[in-house]
Amino acid sequence: MTKHEYLDKIYRLQFFIVDLNLYLDNFPTCEKAKSDYENISCELKKTIWDYEKEHGPLTNFGSAYFQNPEKWVNSPWPWEKSKGGKK
Repeated sequence: MTKHEYLDKIYRLQFFIVDLNLYLDNFPTCEKAKSDYENISCELKKTIWDYEKEHGPLTNFGSAYFQNPEKWVNSPWPWEKSKGGKK
């Protein structure tokens, strides 16, 4: 999977988790929603782990895949991706 495919999947799963969370706020006894929440949460964690293993950390808060720190330093910084920045 490419970097952009991973990120797209992560964004979709995060959206799904937030949507399920809001649903469960209103219907906390819905077993199907609880099961879906657990399954999607596991899939999200695995997808993030796989992404970080291949492409480097997504965050700098110590929860990222720690055996690949050079990816954090060598990846483009946000301002380098903008118009006029390094590419």
